[in-house]
Amino acid sequence: MNNGEIIQKGLEDFRNVQQHMLLAKKENATETYASLKKQYLSLKALLNSLGVNMTDIDEIKE
Repeated sequence: MNNGEIIQKGLEDFRNVQQHMLLAKKENATETYASLKKQYLSLKALLNSLGVNMTDIDEIKE
C-alpha cells in the first residue's frame, strides 16, 4: 500500500468514526463514544503523521 492509498483509507475510516461518535454523543452512549474516541485519536495521529491537514475535516476537534 502506498501513502496515497493509506491516506485515502485513513480518511474514510476517520469520517466513519466521526459520524459514529456524533451519533453516540447524541444518544448519550458514553461507553461507545469513549471506545470510538480511541480509534479517532489513532486515526488522527496517523493522518497528521502523513501530513494531512485536519482543520477542515475534523468535526469532533478533540
